[in-house]
Amino acid sequence: PDEQLDLDDGRWEDIHVVTGALKLFLRELPEPLVPFSHFDKFIAAIKIQDPAMRGRCIRDLVLSLPPAHHDTMKVLFRHLCRVIEHKEENRMSVQSVAIVFGPTLLRPASEESNMAMHMVFQNQVVEHILNHYGYIFPD
Repeated sequence: PDEQLDLDDGRWEDIHVVTGALKLFLRELPEPLVPFSHFDKFIAAIKIQDPAMRGRCIRDLVLSLPPAHHDTMKVLFRHLCRVIEHKEENRMSVQSVAIVFGPTLLRPASEESNMAMHMVFQNQVVEHILNHYGYIFPD
């Protein structure tokens, strides 16, 4: 059933509630924003040593996402870039945002043993996309 949300309700004034709701929504999607089929490709891309090649590879992977995933990612990352622009007030640097959203947006189909290792790369992928938003999503 479609829930009607009253955004004027006082509980939405706490930014942590809104952020928590967004993270929960993204976390509970049947498939993450970066589909399981693309997980290993993104992890491999972020490990590429040559920065120009890494950048092109990640941009091409983002472009190869299904349209709904790509378009949602574009809107979400545009918003997250705006959050980062206000890091002096909100203390949310690129690294902080990547730590918060990396494991939610990008996760393997099965949570296996090298989860801690994956997390570093998940965060690096999100950080890369944030840092190169204009190149990855040219308007």
